[in-house]
Amino acid sequence: MDYEIIVEEGDTSFGAYVPELPGCIAVGESRDEAMQLMREAIEMHVESLRENDEFVPLRERLAARRR
Repeated sequence: MDYEIIVEEGDTSFGAYVPELPGCIAVGESRDEAMQLMREAIEMHVESLRENDEFVPLRERLAARRR
C-alpha cells in the first residue's frame, strides 16, 4: 500500500506521520532516517491491523482531501 507521509522538522529532529494511520509515527535525526523509520512503522502498523482483523485504511485521494 502507498500512503502519504508527512514529515515535519523540529529543533533537533524530524517527525513523520501518516494521516490515514492514526498513531503510526516515527522520529529521526534526519529527514531520511525519519522516512526510513516511517516506512518500517507503516509495515508493522498495517500488519498488526490485519492480524487483529481490524480495518486497514486505504490512502485517500488527494482530490478528496481538497473538498
